[in-house]
Amino acid sequence: MTPVVHAQISVVVPVFNEEAIIAELYERLLKSVTKVSDNYEIIFVNDGSFDDSIEEIKKIAGKNKKVFFINFSKNFGHQVAVTAGLNHSNGLTTVIIDADLQDPPELIPELYKKHKEGYNVVYAKRKKRKGETFFKLITAKLFYRILRSLTSTNIPLDTGDFRLIDKKVLRALKSMPEQNKFLRGQIAWVGFKQGFVEYDRDPRTTGETGYSISKMFKFAMDGITGFSDKPLLFVSRMGIVMSFVSFCIIIYALFSYFVLDKTITGWTSIIVSTMFIGGIQLISIGIIGEYISRINKNILNRPLYIIEDTNCNLEDQ
Repeated sequence: MTPVVHAQISVVVPVFNEEAIIAELYERLLKSVTKVSDNYEIIFVNDGSFDDSIEEIKKIAGKNKKVFFINFSKNFGHQVAVTAGLNHSNGLTTVIIDADLQDPPELIPELYKKHKEGYNVVYAKRKKRKGETFFKLITAKLFYRILRSLTSTNIPLDTGDFRLIDKKVLRALKSMPEQNKFLRGQIAWVGFKQGFVEYDRDPRTTGETGYSISKMFKFAMDGITGFSDKPLLFVSRMGIVMSFVSFCIIIYALFSYFVLDKTITGWTSIIVSTMFIGGIQLISIGIIGEYISRINKNILNRPLYIIEDTNCNLEDQ
């Protein structure tokens, strides 16, 4: 059997409608990874782009045999695209970086240098996020702080998916079969020695973000439901509290009728209390439904993604 030859460093790049900057992205990536080693590979994952991103990637792959592409049959989502790249990564170390150039490829040698100090994971921590809206900044800060309070997993604050992981971490990620991917949480969960490098995040130069509000909400729910059961504890405790309150009201009503000889009236209070309890019930059902939805997706066990074409060796997956 021919032994597997590992690249010194692999770079996984999820791509969605980034035709205009693919060439610049590649040139900057190439300059950065060759500072680390000439034994590299770059894996572009086209996540169902509507533009000609895949054509630009194929042109590059035709000129450089160390550039690989995975072309999805449709849009499966950012986290799935990263997962596909990781599944095909053959590097002793792997860097995850988005294609929009907000995360500078020039930071890769610094991430690798930190890794050589003995860190299995080196994530890029944002000092500043240029070009972000106030809404995006405040919701991101709130989400990660709420998530940290809900889970025992120490998920780093103010970080994205831009990071370097070694072969041990990559192997652990490949062993996680769940359908609802939240890689930042999964990488934090596996443990090992983790460090960080700080940087200023650049504004997007062209195009628009692929993360709509609905996608951000889904991403947040994947993170919370994947790493915390406290929402379910909230539901059960709220049920106990409401049952106790209802019991007290019943006792008071009986006491008023039989002892004080008074009948409690008031349509307004009845309507308000009914709507309040109904709201609590709907919220509780929704929280439980989110967990059931995750279970359902994993039981169906459909493929995480479908590849339309690729120049990767599928046997390496």
